[in-house]
Amino acid sequence: MNHKHISFAFVTILLMLIASARAQDTVLVEAEAFNDLGGWVLDQQFMDLMGSPYLLAHGMGVPVEDATTTVAFPEAGVYRVWVRTRDWVAPWNVPGAPGRFQLIVDGSPLSMTFGTEGAEWHWQDGGQVQVGLTASIALHDLTGFEGRCDAIVFCRDLKRQIPNEPETLEKFRRKTLGLPEKPKETEEYDLVVVGGGVAGTCAAVTAARLGLSVALIQDRPVLGGNSSSEVRVWPEGHVNQKPYPRIGDVVMEIIPVRQKNSANAEGAHIFDDNRKLRIVQAEPGITLFLENRVNEAYETDGRIRSVTCQHIRTAQRTTIYGRLFLDSTGDGAVGFLVGADYEVTETGHMGASNLWNIKCLCEDEDPLSTELQAACREAEFPRCPWAVDLRDKPFPHRTRGAITPEPTGKQLISLGNWYWESGFDLDPIHDMERIRDQNFRAMYGAWDAIKNVEKRYPAHKLNWVAYIAGKRESRRLLGDVILTAEDLRDGRQFEDGCFPCTWGIDTHFPDPIYQKGHEGNEFIADYTRGEGYTYDGPYWAPYRCLYSRNIHNLFMAGRDISVTHEALGAVRVMKTTGAMGEIVGMAASICVKHECYPRDVYTMHLNKLKDLMSQGAGTPMNTSTPPS
Repeated sequence: MNHKHISFAFVTILLMLIASARAQDTVLVEAEAFNDLGGWVLDQQFMDLMGSPYLLAHGMGVPVEDATTTVAFPEAGVYRVWVRTRDWVAPWNVPGAPGRFQLIVDGSPLSMTFGTEGAEWHWQDGGQVQVGLTASIALHDLTGFEGRCDAIVFCRDLKRQIPNEPETLEKFRRKTLGLPEKPKETEEYDLVVVGGGVAGTCAAVTAARLGLSVALIQDRPVLGGNSSSEVRVWPEGHVNQKPYPRIGDVVMEIIPVRQKNSANAEGAHIFDDNRKLRIVQAEPGITLFLENRVNEAYETDGRIRSVTCQHIRTAQRTTIYGRLFLDSTGDGAVGFLVGADYEVTETGHMGASNLWNIKCLCEDEDPLSTELQAACREAEFPRCPWAVDLRDKPFPHRTRGAITPEPTGKQLISLGNWYWESGFDLDPIHDMERIRDQNFRAMYGAWDAIKNVEKRYPAHKLNWVAYIAGKRESRRLLGDVILTAEDLRDGRQFEDGCFPCTWGIDTHFPDPIYQKGHEGNEFIADYTRGEGYTYDGPYWAPYRCLYSRNIHNLFMAGRDISVTHEALGAVRVMKTTGAMGEIVGMAASICVKHECYPRDVYTMHLNKLKDLMSQGAGTPMNTSTPPS
């Protein structure tokens, strides 16, 4: 008998048993999987960078209701607790740690307060706790100011350190949660649409009406992207233009009906999320994957075979196969994963906005009324020493260059609109959480100055603040044509012109009036306009901007198409991107029918595309000729 082989086998089995026991003695609780999120909201925007979605205590200065769940343990006893979190204002080296929260176990808070240390995501030590076979746990927000929790770990090994590096953390998550190594798999779809904003939704609906089987993947619970109730940007641009007045039929079906108060940052009902969902669900050819984020893709020989998405609450992964793919993520995320050619304007690009609004808690403005006094008490707002300090600095609707407030009058000042924008020189992918958080700091600083320094609007409170950022610019995937601003200005005509551009060459930059003292962290934008930034419209942009030049079966629609930074200013508004989606849906139907790639639609089947453009893809009730 070979004792050496026996010894080696014994040691191997022993190590496997130790690893198995160690996993059983470690309990991982993902915050997004809590049974009841309470007042916390689920934020998936940065999961590709920090490993998973997380919960955000988005209370606008009022502590939110507890998120709660029940945890089962392999055995009763003492466990060490780790909470993955961060002090979100630490990158600016300011005081206050506004994201503070407690972890409550079986009704008792741990002695440690979380969210108080570290600029980066990390495991904060929560000390030890005695539990039985089950325990109720709760995240208890202390401030209402954007506290965040990614996950909680309970360890029987009191000395164990939890991995934080992305790759090892991902393996730890999957193993500890017992998630299958292999994702679920789907059938092959004719068209896989990644991104459910206006562009992706219009593409999915158009393709399905032309007979294709479509998978529509969206990482939020609602469709519409920037035009959803979560971001609240009103769709701009003009469609249904000559010589192709049918292009835009689907766009006009899915976007909300314009009302008197249809504008940025208005109420959720204005953006009518259900309208988009109803239209998509009415198409039997569409399989909708809501709350799923694509973070893997498989490509061979310049052709995408599949994408893999992760459910933002359950972490279940699904591999979705397709013949054709559309990247309507805005960030060119699918193209990036498969090696598509792309460009990024590294500095001086457009930033992101988080819109916001305020409301009065009492309609009676009589300063002697008891209702107003009660409203003033309810509308009190805490000081924010960690926010952008605007006590003596200008911002829109203070008199420019001074701090003298404009007269209040009966009309509310305009706050929280598109020009509250940051991130002009930061990486629009890797720095996105910081960009969004700077928008928070600026907004809270402005409201602190208005409420607590100027003493204006005593009965008003923050009513709504977007926590999903409205992004404008990041990766642009490259096609056979890269549209330029000179093309627009010169009126260059392309034989494959297919979607109408009507918006000005509108790019954003830090407004110099409000820049002083905030260099590198600017938060108010201005825009290009006037001579040199207009063109004769509608301008019909070429189809060759809508497919990848080096990935054979990849389309693009939205703000990640093949344009320069300057030309992006003209094509990025949502009715225009929706028209792109209609064209992609039509082109995809030609690809399937003729067993060809997107490029071949231009080289061999352009007249067929133009025929479909003349017919449109509107529903029968929406096919009357629109006014010119």
